[in-house]
Amino acid sequence: MKSALYHILLLLSLLAFPGAARSASSAGEAADSVAAAGAPGASASEMRVRKRFLPTSRRFDREINKGRFVYKGETMMGLTVSYGTLSSEDADMFPVFENINLKGSVTTINPFVGYFYRNNNCFGVRFGYSHLSGTLDTFDVNLGESNDLDLDVPWLDLSSERFSFGVFHRSYIALDEKGRFGLFAEMELSFATGENNFSYKSGEDFKFTNSENMTVKVWFNPGVAVYAFPNVCATLSFGLGGFKYASTRQFDEQGAQVGSRRYSKMNFRLNLADIRFGMTVHLWNKRKGGRG
Repeated sequence: MKSALYHILLLLSLLAFPGAARSASSAGEAADSVAAAGAPGASASEMRVRKRFLPTSRRFDREINKGRFVYKGETMMGLTVSYGTLSSEDADMFPVFENINLKGSVTTINPFVGYFYRNNNCFGVRFGYSHLSGTLDTFDVNLGESNDLDLDVPWLDLSSERFSFGVFHRSYIALDEKGRFGLFAEMELSFATGENNFSYKSGEDFKFTNSENMTVKVWFNPGVAVYAFPNVCATLSFGLGGFKYASTRQFDEQGAQVGSRRYSKMNFRLNLADIRFGMTVHLWNKRKGGRG
Protein backbone atom coordinates (compact mmCIF):
# COMPACT_ATOMS: atom_id res chain seq x y z
CA MET A 1 0.00 0.00 0.00
CA LYS A 2 2.77 2.42 0.92
CA SER A 3 4.68 1.52 -2.24
CA ALA A 4 1.65 2.22 -4.45
CA LEU A 5 1.01 5.54 -2.72
CA TYR A 6 4.67 6.53 -3.18
CA HIS A 7 4.52 5.84 -6.97
CA ILE A 8 1.26 7.77 -7.36
CA LEU A 9 2.72 10.83 -5.60
CA LEU A 10 5.89 10.58 -7.67
CA LEU A 11 3.88 10.48 -10.92
CA LEU A 12 1.82 13.52 -9.94
CA SER A 13 4.91 15.53 -8.99
CA LEU A 14 6.55 14.56 -12.28
CA LEU A 15 3.59 15.93 -14.26
CA ALA A 16 3.37 19.17 -12.24
CA PHE A 17 7.07 19.95 -11.55
CA PRO A 18 9.37 17.85 -13.75
CA GLY A 19 12.64 19.32 -12.43
CA ALA A 20 11.63 19.18 -8.79
CA ALA A 21 10.39 15.65 -9.18
CA ARG A 22 13.69 14.50 -10.60
CA SER A 23 15.54 16.14 -7.70
CA ALA A 24 13.20 14.53 -5.19
CA SER A 25 13.61 11.18 -6.85
CA SER A 26 17.39 11.48 -6.77
CA ALA A 27 17.28 12.55 -3.14
CA GLY A 28 15.00 9.67 -2.29
CA GLU A 29 17.27 7.17 -4.02
CA ALA A 30 20.32 8.62 -2.34
CA ALA A 31 18.61 8.45 1.03
CA ASP A 32 17.66 4.84 0.42
CA SER A 33 21.28 4.13 -0.61
CA VAL A 34 22.61 5.75 2.54
CA ALA A 35 20.23 3.76 4.68
CA ALA A 36 21.20 0.58 2.86
CA ALA A 37 24.90 1.36 3.14
CA GLY A 38 24.53 1.96 6.83
CA ALA A 39 23.03 -1.47 7.25
CA PRO A 40 25.31 -4.24 8.40
CA GLY A 41 24.96 -6.19 5.14
CA ALA A 42 25.59 -3.26 2.74
CA SER A 43 27.11 -4.29 -0.60
CA ALA A 44 30.17 -2.75 -2.28
CA SER A 45 28.05 -0.98 -4.93
CA GLU A 46 25.88 0.58 -2.22
CA MET A 47 29.01 1.80 -0.42
CA ARG A 48 30.24 3.43 -3.65
CA VAL A 49 26.89 5.20 -4.07
CA ARG A 50 27.09 6.44 -0.51
CA LYS A 51 30.60 7.81 -1.03
CA ARG A 52 29.54 9.66 -4.18
CA PHE A 53 26.57 11.27 -2.46
CA LEU A 54 27.97 12.26 0.92
CA PRO A 55 30.20 15.38 0.98
CA THR A 56 33.79 14.54 1.88
CA SER A 57 36.88 16.67 2.53
CA ARG A 58 39.33 16.55 -0.36
CA ARG A 59 43.09 16.79 0.05
CA PHE A 60 45.03 18.12 -2.92
CA ASP A 61 48.31 16.35 -3.51
CA ARG A 62 50.61 19.12 -4.69
CA GLU A 63 53.42 16.61 -5.34
CA ILE A 64 55.99 18.74 -3.51
CA ASN A 65 58.18 15.69 -2.83
CA LYS A 66 57.86 14.28 -6.34
CA GLY A 67 61.16 15.78 -7.50
CA ARG A 68 64.23 14.09 -6.04
CA PHE A 69 66.99 16.40 -4.92
CA VAL A 70 68.81 13.82 -2.80
CA TYR A 71 68.35 10.04 -2.99
CA LYS A 72 67.76 7.57 -0.21
CA GLY A 73 70.97 5.96 1.06
CA GLU A 74 73.27 8.92 0.41
CA THR A 75 75.69 10.19 3.04
CA MET A 76 76.25 13.92 3.28
CA MET A 77 79.36 15.56 4.70
CA GLY A 78 79.72 19.30 4.78
CA LEU A 79 80.97 22.49 6.33
CA THR A 80 79.30 25.85 6.98
CA VAL A 81 81.29 28.97 7.73
CA SER A 82 80.24 32.48 8.69
CA TYR A 83 82.45 35.52 9.22
CA GLY A 84 81.58 39.10 10.10
CA THR A 85 83.46 42.21 11.09
CA LEU A 86 82.62 45.39 12.99
CA SER A 87 84.54 48.64 12.64
CA SER A 88 84.25 52.33 13.45
CA GLU A 89 82.60 53.01 10.09
CA ASP A 90 79.53 51.02 11.18
CA ALA A 91 78.78 53.65 13.85
CA ASP A 92 78.65 56.64 11.46
CA MET A 93 74.85 56.43 11.38
CA PHE A 94 74.67 57.47 15.05
CA PRO A 95 75.66 61.16 15.26
CA VAL A 96 75.65 61.14 19.09
CA PHE A 97 78.69 58.83 19.07
CA GLU A 98 82.05 60.54 18.76
CA ASN A 99 85.72 59.54 18.68
CA ILE A 100 84.94 55.87 18.16
CA ASN A 101 87.84 53.50 17.64
CA LEU A 102 86.22 50.09 17.32
CA LYS A 103 87.18 46.81 15.72
CA GLY A 104 85.88 43.28 16.08
CA SER A 105 85.08 40.05 14.30
CA VAL A 106 82.87 36.96 14.62
CA THR A 107 83.87 33.61 13.12
CA THR A 108 81.80 30.41 13.15
CA ILE A 109 82.76 26.99 11.75
CA ASN A 110 80.33 24.05 11.72
CA PRO A 111 81.30 20.67 10.23
CA PHE A 112 78.46 18.14 9.95
CA VAL A 113 77.49 14.74 8.58
CA GLY A 114 74.08 13.34 7.69
CA TYR A 115 72.43 10.22 6.32
CA PHE A 116 69.36 10.21 4.03
CA TYR A 117 66.93 7.63 5.38
CA ARG A 118 64.59 8.38 2.47
CA ASN A 119 64.51 10.65 -0.58
CA ASN A 120 65.09 14.33 0.31
CA ASN A 121 65.13 13.68 4.09
CA CYS A 122 68.08 13.13 6.40
CA PHE A 123 69.18 13.04 10.02
CA GLY A 124 72.61 14.31 10.99
CA VAL A 125 74.99 15.61 13.64
CA ARG A 126 76.83 18.91 13.69
CA PHE A 127 79.85 20.16 15.60
CA GLY A 128 80.66 23.82 16.01
CA TYR A 129 83.26 26.36 17.03
CA SER A 130 82.79 30.11 17.24
CA HIS A 131 85.14 32.92 18.19
CA LEU A 132 84.27 36.53 18.93
CA SER A 133 86.72 39.32 19.62
CA GLY A 134 86.29 43.06 19.89
CA THR A 135 88.19 46.06 21.17
CA LEU A 136 86.89 49.54 21.88
CA ASP A 137 89.74 52.00 22.42
CA THR A 138 87.72 55.20 22.76
CA PHE A 139 84.02 55.92 22.83
CA ASP A 140 82.31 59.27 23.54
CA VAL A 141 78.59 59.98 23.79
CA ASN A 142 77.53 63.59 23.38
CA LEU A 143 73.81 64.41 23.69
CA GLY A 144 74.32 68.18 23.51
CA GLU A 145 74.85 70.94 25.99
CA SER A 146 71.14 71.22 26.79
CA ASN A 147 71.03 67.62 28.03
CA ASP A 148 74.18 68.04 30.12
CA LEU A 149 75.29 64.45 29.49
CA ASP A 150 78.69 63.43 28.27
CA LEU A 151 80.04 59.87 28.58
CA ASP A 152 83.61 58.78 27.91
CA VAL A 153 84.63 55.10 27.73
CA PRO A 154 88.45 54.82 27.55
CA TRP A 155 89.03 51.12 26.74
CA LEU A 156 87.10 47.84 26.55
CA ASP A 157 88.09 44.39 25.32
CA LEU A 158 85.96 41.28 24.87
CA SER A 159 86.84 37.78 23.65
CA SER A 160 84.66 34.69 23.55
CA GLU A 161 85.05 31.05 22.52
CA ARG A 162 82.24 28.49 22.24
CA PHE A 163 82.02 24.82 21.34
CA SER A 164 78.76 23.17 20.35
CA PHE A 165 77.19 19.84 19.44
CA GLY A 166 73.81 19.30 17.82
CA VAL A 167 71.51 16.96 15.93
CA PHE A 168 69.37 18.09 13.00
CA HIS A 169 66.75 16.97 10.51
CA ARG A 170 66.77 18.43 6.99
CA SER A 171 64.13 18.17 4.25
CA TYR A 172 64.80 19.19 0.64
CA ILE A 173 62.48 20.25 -2.19
CA ALA A 174 63.70 20.21 -5.80
CA LEU A 175 62.89 23.33 -7.84
CA ASP A 176 63.61 21.87 -11.28
CA GLU A 177 63.08 18.54 -12.99
CA LYS A 178 66.79 17.65 -13.02
CA GLY A 179 67.18 18.30 -9.29
CA ARG A 180 69.99 20.85 -9.50
CA PHE A 181 68.34 23.66 -7.55
CA GLY A 182 66.48 23.17 -4.30
CA LEU A 183 65.25 24.56 -1.01
CA PHE A 184 65.60 22.95 2.40
CA ALA A 185 64.14 23.35 5.87
CA GLU A 186 66.21 22.33 8.86
CA MET A 187 65.33 21.87 12.52
CA GLU A 188 68.27 21.69 14.92
CA LEU A 189 68.65 20.81 18.59
CA SER A 190 72.04 21.98 19.88
CA PHE A 191 74.03 22.34 23.09
CA ALA A 192 76.87 24.87 23.42
CA THR A 193 79.31 25.81 26.15
CA GLY A 194 82.14 28.32 26.35
CA GLU A 195 83.61 31.26 28.19
CA ASN A 196 83.87 35.03 27.83
CA ASN A 197 86.78 37.21 28.94
CA PHE A 198 86.01 40.87 29.53
CA SER A 199 88.49 43.56 30.53
CA TYR A 200 88.12 47.31 30.90
CA LYS A 201 89.97 50.35 32.16
CA SER A 202 88.77 52.14 35.28
CA GLY A 203 90.82 55.25 35.97
CA GLU A 204 94.42 54.11 35.69
CA ASP A 205 93.70 50.49 36.57
CA PHE A 206 92.71 47.56 34.36
CA LYS A 207 90.04 45.15 35.60
CA PHE A 208 89.16 41.68 34.34
CA THR A 209 86.15 39.40 34.61
CA ASN A 210 85.47 35.92 33.29
CA SER A 211 82.16 34.17 32.64
CA GLU A 212 81.14 30.64 31.73
CA ASN A 213 77.99 30.10 29.70
CA MET A 214 75.80 27.23 28.54
CA THR A 215 73.11 27.39 25.84
CA VAL A 216 70.44 24.95 24.61
CA LYS A 217 68.63 25.83 21.39
CA VAL A 218 65.88 24.45 19.18
CA TRP A 219 66.41 26.41 15.99
CA PHE A 220 64.88 26.68 12.50
CA ASN A 221 67.36 27.13 9.62
CA PRO A 222 65.91 27.27 6.08
CA GLY A 223 68.11 27.72 3.04
CA VAL A 224 68.84 27.18 -0.63
CA ALA A 225 71.07 24.56 -2.26
CA VAL A 226 72.66 24.29 -5.72
CA TYR A 227 74.64 21.40 -7.20
CA ALA A 228 77.88 22.79 -8.61
CA PHE A 229 78.96 19.22 -9.51
CA PRO A 230 77.04 15.90 -9.44
CA ASN A 231 78.10 15.22 -5.84
CA VAL A 232 79.09 18.70 -4.58
CA CYS A 233 76.41 21.08 -3.38
CA ALA A 234 76.69 24.73 -2.28
CA THR A 235 74.28 25.94 0.40
CA LEU A 236 73.18 29.21 1.93
CA SER A 237 71.15 29.04 5.16
CA PHE A 238 69.48 31.60 7.40
CA GLY A 239 68.81 31.41 11.13
CA LEU A 240 65.15 32.37 11.65
CA GLY A 241 64.91 31.70 15.37
CA GLY A 242 63.23 29.29 17.74
CA PHE A 243 63.57 28.49 21.45
CA LYS A 244 66.70 29.30 23.47
CA TYR A 245 67.75 28.69 27.07
CA ALA A 246 70.98 30.17 28.43
CA SER A 247 72.82 30.10 31.75
CA THR A 248 75.82 32.29 32.67
CA ARG A 249 78.11 32.41 35.71
CA GLN A 250 80.52 35.32 36.27
CA PHE A 251 83.84 35.22 38.16
CA ASP A 252 86.25 37.89 39.33
CA GLU A 253 90.03 37.97 38.93
CA GLN A 254 90.53 35.63 41.91
CA GLY A 255 88.10 33.03 40.49
CA ALA A 256 85.28 33.66 42.98
CA GLN A 257 81.77 33.64 41.58
CA VAL A 258 80.25 37.11 41.72
CA GLY A 259 77.01 36.64 39.80
CA SER A 260 74.83 34.37 37.69
CA ARG A 261 72.04 34.70 35.16
CA ARG A 262 69.49 32.36 33.56
CA TYR A 263 66.99 33.22 30.88
CA SER A 264 64.90 31.65 28.14
CA LYS A 265 63.17 33.16 25.12
CA MET A 266 61.35 32.25 21.94
CA ASN A 267 61.46 34.44 18.87
CA PHE A 268 61.34 34.11 15.09
CA ARG A 269 63.21 36.71 13.07
CA LEU A 270 66.03 36.92 10.56
CA ASN A 271 69.39 37.13 12.33
CA LEU A 272 71.96 38.78 10.05
CA ALA A 273 74.74 37.37 12.23
CA ASP A 274 73.49 33.82 11.57
CA ILE A 275 73.82 33.62 7.76
CA ARG A 276 75.93 30.61 6.79
CA PHE A 277 77.65 29.71 3.55
CA GLY A 278 78.34 26.00 3.19
CA MET A 279 79.56 23.23 0.96
CA THR A 280 78.38 19.61 1.13
CA VAL A 281 79.71 16.45 -0.51
CA HIS A 282 77.22 13.65 -1.20
CA LEU A 283 78.49 10.06 -1.24
CA TRP A 284 76.49 7.06 -2.37
CA ASN A 285 76.90 3.38 -3.18
CA LYS A 286 77.00 3.15 -6.98
CA ARG A 287 75.88 -0.48 -6.87
CA LYS A 288 72.57 0.74 -5.49
CA GLY A 289 72.17 3.40 -8.15
CA GLY A 290 71.90 7.11 -7.47
CA ARG A 291 72.55 10.12 -9.65
CA GLY A 292 74.34 9.26 -12.86
